Amino acid sequence: MPTKITLMIDNPADPHGFERAYAEVKAAAKKLPKLRRLESAKVWPKEDGTATPAYRTLDLYFDSYDDASAAVATPVAAEVFGSLEGAQATFTGLFSDIEQD
Repeated sequence: MPTKITLMIDNPADPHGFERAYAEVKAAAKKLPKLRRLESAKVWPKEDGTATPAYRTLDLYFDSYDDASAAVATPVAAEVFGSLEGAQATFTGLFSDIEQD
């Protein structure tokens, strides 16, 4: 079954510095084995202009849970997560079963 890994990236202390480093994160993520699609998004602030709990999301799509699990155990994944840490970003990762109607 198709699987999506979602990284919910918290608000960075230095958004401009994070954005510069984030280019490396995306470039590394594109090299994950068996990755089918990558979707990156910047979260809108609340209507009053205050920050939401997440700053960005990064969605990584795979054909199966096994492919996704294997991908996060590779040196490429270590590069992705290391780039996030280097950008001083904390994040939460979720594996999701993609339900298709």
